[in-house]
Amino acid sequence: MNSPRLSDAPDGTHHIHRANSLSDDVYEAIFAQLMSLKIAPGERITVDTLVKQFNVSHTPIREALGRLEGEGLVVKTHLVGYRAAPQITRRRFDELYELRLLLEPDGAAKAAASMDEEKLKVLQDAAGVMARRDDKDERLHYSTFARQDGVFHDKIMEFAGNQLIRQTLSFQHTHFHIFRLMFHWRVTEEALDEHQALLDAFAARDPEAAAKAMRLHIERSRDRLLPAFERD
Repeated sequence: MNSPRLSDAPDGTHHIHRANSLSDDVYEAIFAQLMSLKIAPGERITVDTLVKQFNVSHTPIREALGRLEGEGLVVKTHLVGYRAAPQITRRRFDELYELRLLLEPDGAAKAAASMDEEKLKVLQDAAGVMARRDDKDERLHYSTFARQDGVFHDKIMEFAGNQLIRQTLSFQHTHFHIFRLMFHWRVTEEALDEHQALLDAFAARDPEAAAKAMRLHIERSRDRLLPAFERD
């Protein structure tokens, strides 16, 4: 799915250029604001405000918020309305990375062992390496990579062949929540280099190298994001 493009009108509203369906574009626009912390964790999200901001009707806004609620990024409270999901706690952060380190290096090794040209092409397309820095809007670039990162890791686990492990990791919406910790270029640029190391291991069909590259990637991701908790 292509990212939506926003343009500012003289009255301060944002017009969405409809390359996809309107509902999809509104969803992507709100998703980008959540990822870049323009909508802060815990902040109230008012449907009427978004209607004016994007110059659309209530229906696509509510549809988009419903999708985001399903992904754990938005919380709906009866008779109160919508809020951005609260930031994950340090304990939850540690638990997520412990889980990833237990499961993903082994998954990468198994994916490398079963690698073929078709699977490699899928991973190359998902890794985001070839399209790096093609978005002039840093906010959209960041949110696009947040989604690509999730797809890349999900595809690796799919190719590893254990659907229960894949579903367990997917259910946590890990990538969406960790990307909301810190809006910073390092989160994407350094991760792209690590994705390349993983692609090299997959291209070589080297399970040991793939496991090592995945472990290093996850550990470095954890270290990049830890400073977010120092602000508390």
